[in-house]
Amino acid sequence: MAFKFATLWQAPEVNPVNGKARSIPILNPINKYGRVFTFSWLGFMMAFLSWYAFPPLLTITIKKDLNLSQAEIANSNIIALTATLLVRIVAGSSCDRFGPRVTFAACLLIGAIPTALAGTIHNAAGLYAIRFFIGILGGAFVPCQVWSTGFFDKNIVGTGNALTGGWGNSGGGITFFVMPALYDSLVQKQHLTPHVAWRVAFVIPFIIITFVAILMLILCPDCPTGKWSERHLAVQENLHTHGINPTSLDIPAAVGDHETGDVSTTSEDEKRRDEKHPEKSPEEEADMARARHGSFTREAPMTEQEMLATAQGEVIVKPTLKEAMAVTFSPQTFVIAFCYFCSFGAELSINSVLGAYYLKNFPKLGQTGSGRWAAMFGLLNVVFRPLGGILSDYAYRKSGTVWSKKIWLHILAVICGAFQIAIGVVDSKKESTMFGLVAGMAFFLEAGNGANFSLVPHIHPFANGIISGITGSVGNLGGIIFAIIFRYLGADYGKAFWIIGVITIGVNIALCWIRPIPKGQIGGR
Repeated sequence: MAFKFATLWQAPEVNPVNGKARSIPILNPINKYGRVFTFSWLGFMMAFLSWYAFPPLLTITIKKDLNLSQAEIANSNIIALTATLLVRIVAGSSCDRFGPRVTFAACLLIGAIPTALAGTIHNAAGLYAIRFFIGILGGAFVPCQVWSTGFFDKNIVGTGNALTGGWGNSGGGITFFVMPALYDSLVQKQHLTPHVAWRVAFVIPFIIITFVAILMLILCPDCPTGKWSERHLAVQENLHTHGINPTSLDIPAAVGDHETGDVSTTSEDEKRRDEKHPEKSPEEEADMARARHGSFTREAPMTEQEMLATAQGEVIVKPTLKEAMAVTFSPQTFVIAFCYFCSFGAELSINSVLGAYYLKNFPKLGQTGSGRWAAMFGLLNVVFRPLGGILSDYAYRKSGTVWSKKIWLHILAVICGAFQIAIGVVDSKKESTMFGLVAGMAFFLEAGNGANFSLVPHIHPFANGIISGITGSVGNLGGIIFAIIFRYLGADYGKAFWIIGVITIGVNIALCWIRPIPKGQIGGR
């Protein structure tokens, strides 16, 4: 089907079972799908901006003010990723239990507190502590992707996840413009001393993050059918109103239930539900009413078998411990997790050192100039990560098989590894060569991130929160491992780059033979 520009603002066609959209109304924040899309990328962008607010000022200003060694700066980069690893694991389970919107806002509000306290730092120990707790903001990536997955259907979910993740990741580039600009303005126009100016600069991200989190809670729904706690009930009602009686399916009647049987809903059930959750917006009331009477505003055509597969295998549940362990240690989870280890892990570690690398090879750039060039690496996420997801979705629609997404993911990774080896071997002192190689690497690296989370929703879709949390946390683990490589190689950045490239190629070749979806899995195909 050819792309239609009108889908960028029109109310989308939706899946009649779970209400997921079949297109993304990017230019229509009034529509609930467009609104959730907007807050998904905006919330993560603000989180990433604050999460990486230290590196732009750390190379010169903060280093001088706190009398830090290069090793202490490298240690702080590693510590900043450690908390995020832990939070992403917790955030995945929290998304399945409480919903991604609440988890997302919680990550933002809790992470905003240490951001506001950045000005209290006076030594390396204080830097370690603050950067550890600011790392909570990095956990916002998991609910960002789970929320997007919950609102966009299989045909477009890769694009949705890649856009929200890519535009959000660009905060890592924007911060290289914002933080030096704030600092320079406070010094030059407000006449603050450098000691005070960099501390005051961190107040701005705190205000923005808090504001976005509050609006997210006020303006956005948990999932297309309304409240998170009622998502299973809505699916059951939708099946019944389409003349399907799923008495033989294992579809939970409430969050965390695993009972098989008749899932019909009586008027008394509805009455108790409405008494428990009376506060619904008019839009939510209308959607629930349409669901109870058999349709959303615009329903996509689906066969009975497709509707049953969606209900049985693609509605998030609260897995038992046994199920969670099976999901966590399945070969398919290892594929997406360790591919993300290489791609996003490399992005995180490179974001932390790229400014310093440029400053070492091109000292005439200074702190602001090297920071601006380093910012381009993160800003390319605006285009490159979405391209990875868009092309992944295109290949899936054309081929009709998830294998196409997996093959695309490995191709991107191997070429990215080749670019990283080239950067390390050349270690150019010529600006055009270095910047060109980094831009080439950025395309395949960031497109790989988009392709990865285009594949994630297909794997164990009933446990998408767990899968997303594990994948995101292993990506962070990659960031820690690669940051340690940069840490112990000191100023030999080139050697670290080619080591990362070799690891990336080796891991992807080792994983390429594993089937993308477990044999016999229901849903996600």
